[in-house]
Amino acid sequence: QVQLQESGGGSVQSGGSLRLSCTASGLSYSSYCMAWFRQAPGKEREDVARIEIYGDTTYADSVKGRFTISRDNAKRTLYLQMNGLRPEDTAMYFCAAGSMDRRQCFSREIVGYTYWGQGTQVTVSS
Repeated sequence: QVQLQESGGGSVQSGGSLRLSCTASGLSYSSYCMAWFRQAPGKEREDVARIEIYGDTTYADSVKGRFTISRDNAKRTLYLQMNGLRPEDTAMYFCAAGSMDRRQCFSREIVGYTYWGQGTQVTVSS
């Protein structure tokens, strides 16, 4: 019943911007932890950004200063504002959520992120 659905992906030129959204449905409460991950073909999945329910965030070094993660708990929606996009940002971006202890939102292991979206493609051309 719980579903996460991403939107907002697309193709942009270097330096452009996109805003990704992820809407959760079928959940009666806000997840303590939400995050964005990305994966390019042939490469490992990597962290992009994470946010816990009260707003604390972490970012991958590669996106710091360019991306901003935020959430609207009332709308059960997660956002990723991406500015200054680079070709290396090209990947499938996935939304994830979990109801584990919020102290675990930023741990290396991601087993607590039990809900995942289908992904939205972001392509950045040079």
